[in-house]
Amino acid sequence: EEEMDVKYPTADREYEFEIKGAGVKGVFSINETGGEVYVHRRLDREKTPSYELTFDILDKKTKKTIDRDLSFDVNVKDINDNAPMFTNQFQKMSLTVEDKDQQDTINSTVMVTVAKQNPAVPKIGVKKVNDKLHQLVTEGCFDYDVAKHYSLVIIASDLGKPPLSSNVTVELNVIDTNSHPPQFKKRQAVEMQTPDDILRVAVEDKDTPNTDGWRAKYSFISGNEDGVYKITTDPVTNEGIIGVVKNFDITTLVKLQIGVENVEPLTVCKDGKLIKDLSSLPPKDSVSITVKMVDTNDPPVFEKLTAELYQTEESEKGQVLYTPKVKDAESDNIRYLEDPANWVTVDEKTGVITTIEKMDRESPHVDVNSTYRIVIAAIDDGSPPATSTCTLTVHLRDVNDNTPMLLSKTFVLCSNHGDNVTVRAKDADAEPYSGPFSFSFADGKTANERWKIDPTYGEEVGIVLLKKSDYGNYSVPIRIQDKQGQAMEEKLDIKVCKCDETGVCPKILSVGLGVTVIGIICAGLLAFLGELSKYTYPIKDEQYKQTLTKYNEEGPGTDCMVSCGVTVLTSERLLMRHLRIVLLKQLTIFILASNTKINQGSYCTLYHSLQFACTIRLDLNKLDSSCISELLEFNRATFTCKTPSDDI
Repeated sequence: EEEMDVKYPTADREYEFEIKGAGVKGVFSINETGGEVYVHRRLDREKTPSYELTFDILDKKTKKTIDRDLSFDVNVKDINDNAPMFTNQFQKMSLTVEDKDQQDTINSTVMVTVAKQNPAVPKIGVKKVNDKLHQLVTEGCFDYDVAKHYSLVIIASDLGKPPLSSNVTVELNVIDTNSHPPQFKKRQAVEMQTPDDILRVAVEDKDTPNTDGWRAKYSFISGNEDGVYKITTDPVTNEGIIGVVKNFDITTLVKLQIGVENVEPLTVCKDGKLIKDLSSLPPKDSVSITVKMVDTNDPPVFEKLTAELYQTEESEKGQVLYTPKVKDAESDNIRYLEDPANWVTVDEKTGVITTIEKMDRESPHVDVNSTYRIVIAAIDDGSPPATSTCTLTVHLRDVNDNTPMLLSKTFVLCSNHGDNVTVRAKDADAEPYSGPFSFSFADGKTANERWKIDPTYGEEVGIVLLKKSDYGNYSVPIRIQDKQGQAMEEKLDIKVCKCDETGVCPKILSVGLGVTVIGIICAGLLAFLGELSKYTYPIKDEQYKQTLTKYNEEGPGTDCMVSCGVTVLTSERLLMRHLRIVLLKQLTIFILASNTKINQGSYCTLYHSLQFACTIRLDLNKLDSSCISELLEFNRATFTCKTPSDDI
């Protein structure tokens, strides 16, 4: 500090110097005795522009400071060792340049110029926006028809000594603008045939096709003050399409003047400068067309093209649905066409629509929204006749005119795999005249002994078998009731059996016999029924009560089907012996009585069938040995048959 008393080192005192600071190690050092500071390597100002150094003087023996720290900054002096660099891609005619040397010196002052240009016209230069941003400028206008591409070499150079520079190549693509106004090719229009396209006019444009500078925009200059016509542009051919917007009542000649310009405004370069004053631009091209309008037969006009009607299904026929209002300026004679479903009729003179049949909401002609559509047509008597149509949408209100129905009535119940089948019902009516449904047995007492419904309410329920051992075919009467109490009785045909691993019931054996043998079997079975009536058996257990009923009626037992169409229901074990006795007896009598000459093949087939009859038991693996013995005796008395195959 100023005027501070300090005991400086003297010759009789040993001392040393010390240097420290960020970045000092390996870069700076100090002579401990003399105090000279040394630099040990080259410095890069662009990485570290300055260093902050701290000096101390220490007692050599005690290592204590003798004076306060001395700090000062060492600034690295800049030299021109960096060339200016382009920092971004060429965008929107602008370039950015940077120089890493010290700012505001000649080393970082940059000049940007165009060193090379091809083609040379128009002249392209560089305008400095700020120290970094530079913009390309032209002395004149680009002409897309002359040159569509330019290549530039741009140099950025600083003012250092010696100066350093870098360059970049810029490719310019010229975008076509609307520099050519459209011109009509012909002064006559091309006649067409439809109201939307009665005439066409064409233009020629030298600008790039399918750009806004090429697309034509047409307009009426005069002649369309009443708005009868319209003009649009064909997006493919660029032609002007003249159409009729509204009808006219008389034949007349109309002179139309049509002008054309482009979607993009016209740009014109004159004497190397762009014309910005619109009044100085050339006028748009125009053409005059004379149109002869000939009155034609206009179709009748419905006051309403659509109408919404509401009707309750199954309503009595003869009701008036709708009366349309039709106008035709040229004819009062209007005819109507009837609907294709033939539910209504239409009066040809008045147009009154009347029902001739009851409408059914569940008809296939009615869509999912309960609507039925009728299309009527009005045809006048012009030449040629003109037609217009009106669509009527009839909303049909539902009534409860359908009963619930089962989706399926036949089921197979594998009792060894489960104890129930799923029954589903549907009702063609809509809410609230359909499901969920209530299910019950029509013959409650009989069905409830063997079956149960669980649950009893819903779109589908389960029919549960109470006794798994009750094999056979059952006809279960079911009553289904919708939410409004409308009910229907149906019968379920359920076959209960013991299925194999794949869930398939065993098939009934079918043996092919000759015509003679089939007749004998049928006659024998009929005689057996007569013999069977002679036997009376007291049965104590209710499970053996049997009746002879036709197939598909609810009842227990196992049925045996034969090809003559007779079904015999037999009790397990109880009547087996009498069955074979009667069969053997009756079949022998018929063979002898009819003096039928039966061959050995037919007889053996019959014999094997009778042998199979001996196994008609719930347990098919056990045979009635006495029955087999009698069969063998019967066999030896007539023919000798071989042992039947395993399938038999």
